[in-house]
Amino acid sequence: MSSDTDAVMALLRQFGKAFNKGDVDGILVCVTDDFEWRLAAGPDAPDGKIVRGKDAVREALEDRDREIEEMRFSETSVSIADGKVFGSFRATGRTRDGEAIDKRGIDIYEIRDGKIAVKDSYWKQVG
Repeated sequence: MSSDTDAVMALLRQFGKAFNKGDVDGILVCVTDDFEWRLAAGPDAPDGKIVRGKDAVREALEDRDREIEEMRFSETSVSIADGKVFGSFRATGRTRDGEAIDKRGIDIYEIRDGKIAVKDSYWKQVG
C-alpha cells in the first residue's frame, strides 16, 4: 500500500470506530467542515437526504439515536478505485419500538485534504 492509501485506511478505521461507539465528536474530527452525507433515504431527489456541514451531521446523528439503539456495523470491507473509497458493511440494531434492523450497505467516500468530504450511503431495502 502507498502512504496515501495507508492514511486513507487509518482515517476510515478511526471514523468507523467512532461510528460504532456513537462518538459524534470522534466522527466529526474525521470530516471536512463542509462534509456532505447523502443518506440512503429521504426527500432530496435523486440523492435521498443530504446533510451538509458538521452541525447538521451532529443533528442527524442525534435524530438517528432517538430512533435507533444498539446500531452496529460489522463485516466491513474497503476498496479504493479511481480516487473513490468504497466501503461495504452489515448494519444491525433495533428501533426504539423494538423492530430489528439487519441490512447490508455500501458507502462511497470522497477524501479531501486528509479528511472525509463526502459519504454517499446505500442500503438494501428489505421488507
